[in-house]
Parts: sequence; structure tokens; C-alpha cells
Amino acid sequence: MSTRITSPRFLALAGTVVLWASAFPAIRVGIDGLGAAALSFLRLLIAAVALLAVAPFAKVRLPRRGDLPLITLCGVTGMTAYQLLLNWGEVHVQAGTASLLIAIAPVFSVLLGSLFLGERLTHTIVVGSVVALVGAAVVSLAEGTGGFSVSALVILAAAVVQGVYHFASKPLLRHYTGLEVATYAMVAGTVFALPLIPATWHATAHAPAAALASAAYLGLLPSALGFVIWAYAVARLPLAVSTAALYLVPPVALIVSFVWLGEVPRPIALAGGAISVAGVILISRHRQNHNATNAPAVDGSEPQGAACA
Repeated sequence: MSTRITSPRFLALAGTVVLWASAFPAIRVGIDGLGAAALSFLRLLIAAVALLAVAPFAKVRLPRRGDLPLITLCGVTGMTAYQLLLNWGEVHVQAGTASLLIAIAPVFSVLLGSLFLGERLTHTIVVGSVVALVGAAVVSLAEGTGGFSVSALVILAAAVVQGVYHFASKPLLRHYTGLEVATYAMVAGTVFALPLIPATWHATAHAPAAALASAAYLGLLPSALGFVIWAYAVARLPLAVSTAALYLVPPVALIVSFVWLGEVPRPIALAGGAISVAGVILISRHRQNHNATNAPAVDGSEPQGAACA
């Protein structure tokens, strides 16, 4: 059993969880010195360059012309908009709390799939979605003073656009691997973030070394390396195992945020996060049972609801 746990595929899965969880506190460090706009562009640019450098060795194919509209949608939502909203929200929201709010992104991808892809909206999915949204509302209230925190709502908006990314990527994953889709989306997201260059140039000139190191870390490790080892793990592990590992991202993010930043989340935020994760688990288990009767996904594709920071 120990040999199996220490096998490359399990180590890759564990590494993905730790990298994606560590991104939330790293964002807080980067924001302090760079601001949301500059940090977003630098992370996207560094990740895109790194993934393009890996592409020939990973045998990443060129996308088909007909898939460019979906790739564009993935880049605009899951990369450009997601980075900007998450970074902006984390200016005032604790890193660990942000990870709890982002965890409900699969709810929105499932709802969009039922509306536009003809996926059946079952009783279990509805109940799971309601439970997850109630949990997110509790977390948002915990961050506010007498009402919803605006910054928490901004992070919820980031969860929505990440849900759009998962929804838009699903048709692409029938023809491409998860690493290929991530590479296409990262490059597209960087292109759409080009208007942030002036702000990035100004911020970088005055940024402390810790903020620049954070941007480099976010681009190279959680974004680039995270997707590479995630694709490796998912291609070699059962869907249930790889999906279940994603539930560990929020608790690991809470631990890393406490060790790195000294953040102690409010008990009500933890309770709301637990409720949200329970709702997402309910949805995911139903979808796994449903997908068990269908053909398997392309090797290296993402389980529905896969999320990263």
C-alpha cells in the first residue's frame, strides 16, 4: 500500500493539491507589492511561456480552427477574468476563505451544462447546488460587517467564470487532453490580458522582491507545473480518486495560509466552507455514477469540476 501511495501518479496528484492550495496565500503576497492587475498579467504570461516551452515534449497538438471560439471563451473566462476577479477579491478576503468560495465553481459548470448542453438536472444535483450556494452565502456573510462582503462577492464572481471555463472546456476535452486545453486557454488568456501591460510595467518597476517572486512562483508552479502533473495523474488514476483529491484543496489552503500568513479563519467561515464542499461532493458523486455508464474521457482530461487557484 505504501508503495502505491508513493508511486509517481499519487505523488503527482498530491503535488497538484499542494500547489493549487498554496496559490491562494501566494496571491496575497503578490497583491501587496504588485496589485491585482500586474499580478494577473505576470502570472498568465509566465505560465503561458512555461506551458509553450513544455508543449513540444508533451506532444501538445495545434488546435483546430473550428475550436478557436470555445478556446477563446475558456481563455477570457477561466484565465483572464478569473485571475483579475480572484486577485481583486483577495485584497480584502483571507486566502483560506477565498479557497472556500472558489470551491463552489463546479456548481455553476453543472448548471450551465444543464442549460446549454442538455445535461439532465436531477434532484440530487439541485439539492447539492442549493447546499453549496447556501454554504457560500454563509462564508460571504462571515467576511462582511452586517451583510455580504463586496470582496467575497467578487470572489464568488471568480467562481462563476471558472464554472464557465469548465462548461466551455467540456466539448474540447472530447478531442484534446486536459494539458492541451489548459495550454490553449492560458495563451488565449494572456492575449486578452495584454491591455494590462502599462499597469504591469509601472507596478513591476517599484515592486518588492517578495512580490515578484510570488508572481514567478504562481506562474511557474501552481499554473504551469500544476497543470502538467495534474494531466499526468488524471491520465493514470481513476476518475473518483482524482476528483476526490480536489476536495482537499480548501483545507490544505487553510493550513498553508495559517503557516505562511498567520491567517486564522472565522469559525462561521469554516462552517460555511464545509457546507459548500458537502454540496459539491454530492453533485460530483452523482455525476461520477452517471458517467460510469458512458465512454471514458480522453486521457489527461480534467474531471468535471476540476479547479485550480
